[in-house]
Amino acid sequence: MLWFQGNSTQLAKYSFRLLLRNLSASKTALPVLTLFTKDPCPLCDEAKEVLEPYKNRFILQEVDITLPENSAWYERYKFDIPVFHLNGQFLMMHRVNISKLEKQLQKLEQQVGGG
Repeated sequence: MLWFQGNSTQLAKYSFRLLLRNLSASKTALPVLTLFTKDPCPLCDEAKEVLEPYKNRFILQEVDITLPENSAWYERYKFDIPVFHLNGQFLMMHRVNISKLEKQLQKLEQQVGGG
């Protein structure tokens, strides 16, 4: 997260806390798919529909970039939502790329499965 200025440490701690909370809430180590969004966001709604068949393979965490505590995300993504991160790493933006998502989920599932 070196590309942030100012609140990067606070933002990193916040993101890490969310990640830990989500992981501990789940019995299995499901990856966390973070959706950076705002209301309204028709493309975000569309993206969530596309993700529906995959929802048992990740924990969906939505981050409203218009909230004051998410201002660094707003500055970064205000013209690009929806934006998705998988386990804290940028994955895709604007539309869901199913092949990219599938590839990354499989990679994570193999790591968890020990293979």
